[in-house]
Amino acid sequence: MKRREFSLASAGVLAGSTLAVGHTGSALAQGKPPVAGTDYLVLDKPVATEAPAGKVEVIEFFWYACPHCNAFEPALVEWLKRLPKDISFKRVPVNFQDSFIPPQKLYYTLEALGQLDALHGKVFNAIHVEHQRLDKDDLVIAWAVKQGLDKTKFTETYQSFGVSTKVRKASQLQQAYQVAGVPALGVAGKFYTDGSQAQNMPRALTIVEYLVAEQRKKA
Repeated sequence: MKRREFSLASAGVLAGSTLAVGHTGSALAQGKPPVAGTDYLVLDKPVATEAPAGKVEVIEFFWYACPHCNAFEPALVEWLKRLPKDISFKRVPVNFQDSFIPPQKLYYTLEALGQLDALHGKVFNAIHVEHQRLDKDDLVIAWAVKQGLDKTKFTETYQSFGVSTKVRKASQLQQAYQVAGVPALGVAGKFYTDGSQAQNMPRALTIVEYLVAEQRKKA
């Protein structure tokens, strides 16, 4: 989902997802390596990573209300089950406009409270299946309470300096990777791909695997 589409999505004009699940892409299927500038981009300025020594950092940039991110989530979850030990994976919620900030804060609050594994998928379900809006602070807090979280503790964490700091860093990382739309994937602080670049997100994961393998050779 590209930046220009977000205003339409907010108004309910955008329907469905163009994610092509299950198609690996002709280039990789024929054994041809991905091409820089076509299948993925090489960042002009490398981005600092937080991966431990000996590991390659892979980032998924996403937005909870993005239909493409929601459609991609099952494939990503399956991919993560097979994740090699030398890959350090993390999700980064993006911020293209002010209404994105509450979902960003929700993600990092759930992370801080140790509830991310239990509720990450439920956030997607609340928005895309139950059609709930989670783009305002009070709506987010009310939803969290319905999930059984303590209102006082959740609110304090949600409004904390720690969460605000992570939101700010997420936005800085998004800008450093020059994220054009979501879902998108960053690799090793050097490479970027998304559904448009790779043709579809399953193929983007295959491209990520290729880039990780290339980084291993340089280790």
